[in-house]
Amino acid sequence: MKPIISAFECASESAGPRPPVLLDVRWQLGGPHGRPDYEAGHIPGAVFVDLDAELAGPAGSGGRHPLPDPEEFGAVMRRAGVSRDTPVVVYDGGQGWAAARAWWLLRWTGHPDVRVLDGGLAAWGGELSTESPTPAEGDFRPEPGALPLLDADGAAALARSGLLLDARAAERYRGDVEPIDRVGGHIPGAVSAPTSENTGGDGRFLPAHELSARFKELGTDGAPAVGVYCGSGVSGAHEVLALAVAGIPAALYAGSWSEWSADESRPVATGPDPQ
Repeated sequence: MKPIISAFECASESAGPRPPVLLDVRWQLGGPHGRPDYEAGHIPGAVFVDLDAELAGPAGSGGRHPLPDPEEFGAVMRRAGVSRDTPVVVYDGGQGWAAARAWWLLRWTGHPDVRVLDGGLAAWGGELSTESPTPAEGDFRPEPGALPLLDADGAAALARSGLLLDARAAERYRGDVEPIDRVGGHIPGAVSAPTSENTGGDGRFLPAHELSARFKELGTDGAPAVGVYCGSGVSGAHEVLALAVAGIPAALYAGSWSEWSADESRPVATGPDPQ
């Protein structure tokens, strides 16, 4: 199954006999809360999901957006109407990071049919609603482990034995700037692969063959395994999604740089080279 869906396909399926559950995950790093935008207008039938409160656990030693407790996540999904056998389409304001986080969590916990609306709400073009739906309770029960997950030690090892991609902006990878975390730089051995280069100016993913060529140039061919990290496990999920579009399976280091850099015993590399 393709991990993304076009606005036309989403509208067609929503009007069909087996409509998907729609999740609105509008969120911006350091920006205003997404609920007011949701209340001002969303795809009809979509349920709002709060990334910070419902798609992440409390910030701490595990990073700024550690994984949520699976049972609590499952309860959120059931309240949103998600069942094991119902398709799910997730969207955000257009950047795709938050939607990818929800996609990854649902796939990681075993849901078989989840897609991200390519281009987000900006690509929708159809009518919007201000009504907040109250869907029937779903039956989805999380079974974590369906997608590969890395911890800090696993990420360090993969940077040496396979390919570990750093999805943050290149200047953060190099350590030129670090606006959020304790120190700038990257995990030794990781390769810079900014998430921004996976999409076009309209926020839609590049065609699969272009993404495949990009990741091949970064070293996926011949790598025994591929992993991704970012600042806190959000944009990294978007890169895992881009790799999936290209047909390349990849693990996510969910704690990412916010976890790695908080531990002063872990090494930090700077500059443009993996080292």
